[in-house]
Amino acid sequence: MRATSIIFRRELGHYFRSPLGWIIAAAVLVVDGVLFQAFALGGEQLSAQLLERYFYFASGIPLFAGVLLAFRLLSEERQNHSMILLKTSPVRDTEIVLGKFFAALVFLTLTIVVSIYMPLLIKVNGKITWSQIFVGYLGMVLLGSATLAIGMFASALTRHQIIAVLLGAVFTLLMCFLFPLAKRLDSPVRDVLEQVDLWWIHFQNGFMKGVLNLKDVIYYLAVTYFFLLLTVKTLEAKRWQ
Repeated sequence: MRATSIIFRRELGHYFRSPLGWIIAAAVLVVDGVLFQAFALGGEQLSAQLLERYFYFASGIPLFAGVLLAFRLLSEERQNHSMILLKTSPVRDTEIVLGKFFAALVFLTLTIVVSIYMPLLIKVNGKITWSQIFVGYLGMVLLGSATLAIGMFASALTRHQIIAVLLGAVFTLLMCFLFPLAKRLDSPVRDVLEQVDLWWIHFQNGFMKGVLNLKDVIYYLAVTYFFLLLTVKTLEAKRWQ
């Protein structure tokens, strides 16, 4: 755990010192604010509907920022040949992956939390509860966690950062469009793909509406665990190459 803590502090400090982290955070927050102003606030709507539309657009923060924050985590180490130093030190691959993942997750969570002023504006002028806001933000953090894990897996596959970000974006988009694809198929394949979808079923039909379902929480934690495990196994396989 000490090695994980050291890597976590180093990576988190890198996000705060590097302009890349701030540029990503600022960019997604500006786009989210513009979309909220342009679409979510358009027309007469109930407060609950307005909050749903906010989370609809705000879910882009964990999706896009998650990929952009994760693509460099491992590919950059390999490109700079600093991964060799990590692997020759008494640090396990699991500790490397967890330290980097939690640093990215903390930075992404802070970025998501900064946007809370928008639902607070809805609460001041309408009738929504704190629980609805909390559930929506919990969903965004869990969605971000899964996206970061997918991005880290893509980062472990290649040393080229451009390829890593493209792979992460492709994997994430595929996971997000399994539900529309499943609608064209027959059972039981349709039922399986619908439940594996990253956004439509578990976020749109649950967290976005302020509904907390245990199965949705378990799903995002399972996706995070699965892709982090794939990342560790990928690093272990490359260690022997």
